[in-house]
Amino acid sequence: MADDDGKRLLDEGYDKLEQDLPDRVTRILRWLRNPKSRWVRLPVGILLIIASFFWFLPILGMELLPIGLLLIAQDVPFLRKPVGKALIWLEKKWRKLHQRWQNRTFLKWGK
Repeated sequence: MADDDGKRLLDEGYDKLEQDLPDRVTRILRWLRNPKSRWVRLPVGILLIIASFFWFLPILGMELLPIGLLLIAQDVPFLRKPVGKALIWLEKKWRKLHQRWQNRTFLKWGK
């Protein structure tokens, strides 16, 4: 039962994420979510998590950790619920930030 809840949360998070991503990235994400892509998804996720520990290098960064967790959460049941909750929370924060940015007012020079 708890595993079903975690899967549902993760799927909901993925669905919300796909709404804001470009089409090309959405297609890649859907391909990675496919059960047949498990043998690609797990090694890539693990490599991204390991690479995130080298955040001090110029190209690699801490942003690789959540991406790696997102990929392996599809196959690791105890990660599904926390990663799904985090993904939904981040998506809500992103929408609020985006809305605030859209509604910002600029200083009018000369008035």
